[in-house]
Amino acid sequence: MNPGDRVRVERGDTAYEGILMPSTTADEVVVKLDGGYNVGLDRADSDCEVLESDVYAVGESDTESASEVEFDEDLPTVALISTGGTIASTVDYRTGAVTAQFDAEDVLRAVPDLAGRANYRGRVVANILSENMTPDVWQDLARAVHEEIENGADGVVVMHGTDTMQYSASALAFMLDTPVPVVFTGSQRSADRPSSDNVMNAVCAVEAAKSDCAEVLVCMHASESDDRCALHRGTRVRKNHTSRRDAFETVGNTPLGTVDYETEDVSFVREYVPRGERELAIDADLATDVELLKFTPGMDPAFFDVCEGKSGVVVEGTGLGHVHTDFIDRIEELVEDGTTVVMTSQCLEGRVCDRVYDTGRDLIDAGVVEAEDTLPGTAKVKLMWALANAQSVEETMRTSLAGEITDRSVPWA
Repeated sequence: MNPGDRVRVERGDTAYEGILMPSTTADEVVVKLDGGYNVGLDRADSDCEVLESDVYAVGESDTESASEVEFDEDLPTVALISTGGTIASTVDYRTGAVTAQFDAEDVLRAVPDLAGRANYRGRVVANILSENMTPDVWQDLARAVHEEIENGADGVVVMHGTDTMQYSASALAFMLDTPVPVVFTGSQRSADRPSSDNVMNAVCAVEAAKSDCAEVLVCMHASESDDRCALHRGTRVRKNHTSRRDAFETVGNTPLGTVDYETEDVSFVREYVPRGERELAIDADLATDVELLKFTPGMDPAFFDVCEGKSGVVVEGTGLGHVHTDFIDRIEELVEDGTTVVMTSQCLEGRVCDRVYDTGRDLIDAGVVEAEDTLPGTAKVKLMWALANAQSVEETMRTSLAGEITDRSVPWA
């Protein structure tokens, strides 16, 4: 009896069936039940039977036994691109660890519900934790997506850690003109947990990648239940909870659409760029020396010293876009030295308007560029892109390129 075997363990009047896991002592047997939980039993008091050997075999035999993804000419082709995270992870029952799986065969083994929905191509861009995402990886990711679409993919699903997914989605929205859907998805809870959201998110993301909406989207749970996923525009989405399965929200509006997990219906409630309307194009250059500063009362002025020599700074101001009046001269000096300073608001709703109060008017006179209601994180990514690609950075920051600026802000009842 070895870790990875499917076993039945009887202790007294109770029987436990599941996968045998490694145990720390020879006196105990640990079984992962089908519901996802582990149970530890005294080996001396238990009667163990092997039902199936080496269910989750890993190691040398993996390559030989790997299943092939059959091509069905009646199905669309979806490219699965991984950057890391838990969305396509599986449990290695020899070690008990959750490990990331990457190629198309691995993903289908991890999420068998994907089979029969599309033809799949898989590739790895990075294998990193979400918090370790960098602009260099954004560029590699954009080029990979561009290449997959150029090679005939009808849609792209990007598997990504959730913590910085909104930044990566924004980056691709600015770097790519795409004629097909590009859908980011992830998992708040790993595959070894009964409450994991990886299967539903992956299935709904593939359905969204087959849809008519040719934009960069984020597909995650719309509620705590396993009923539907929300489709958020990549430049207007924000992770608003650390651990809930429905952590992602569209700021300032409803999501673009939803995917019903049971019926597989993809529906949209707002306008979007339809499939095939845009020609495939990529502008992946980025100015990486851009900072995002959040103004708070009592903030050390030295934070602005760090911005000396930077190409750009995004300020997350209070209310309509304000900072302490003592900082205005320092901001003006940065602008005069060639740094583009963009103002956003730390409020979750509404837009910047620096023409209402004296402080705002002084900021405009100092050369600050208003970013309307662009989210601060999105504004940073957009400024990085604009400094490297736009003829007029100020005009670009005031213009909606990928739905990052709404037409108007309406107070909610």
